[in-house]
Amino acid sequence: MTDLRDVRADQRFEQGFSDPAGQLRTVFADYAVQGNTRVILHVEADPALRGTGAAGQFMQALAEHARAEGLKLAPRCSYAVAWLKRHPAFDDIKG
Repeated sequence: MTDLRDVRADQRFEQGFSDPAGQLRTVFADYAVQGNTRVILHVEADPALRGTGAAGQFMQALAEHARAEGLKLAPRCSYAVAWLKRHPAFDDIKG
């Protein structure tokens, strides 16, 4: 697993995870900037990572990053909405 990175030029958060064969694959979230809020437009895991829990680990890292940076997350993607609903410990970062 790699560290979460904010690729600001592309308005995308990315993180790498090893698939079952050991190859590094990416989970990403595209976002829009609204002041101190990142509107999460789309979360996607490489197909080889689906079912491995990588997307959930990515969302955990993203939520922790947002908290550490003083950012709010406003999910529009159904996966991000559902993940944040299941993790009320991160209600403080909802924008």
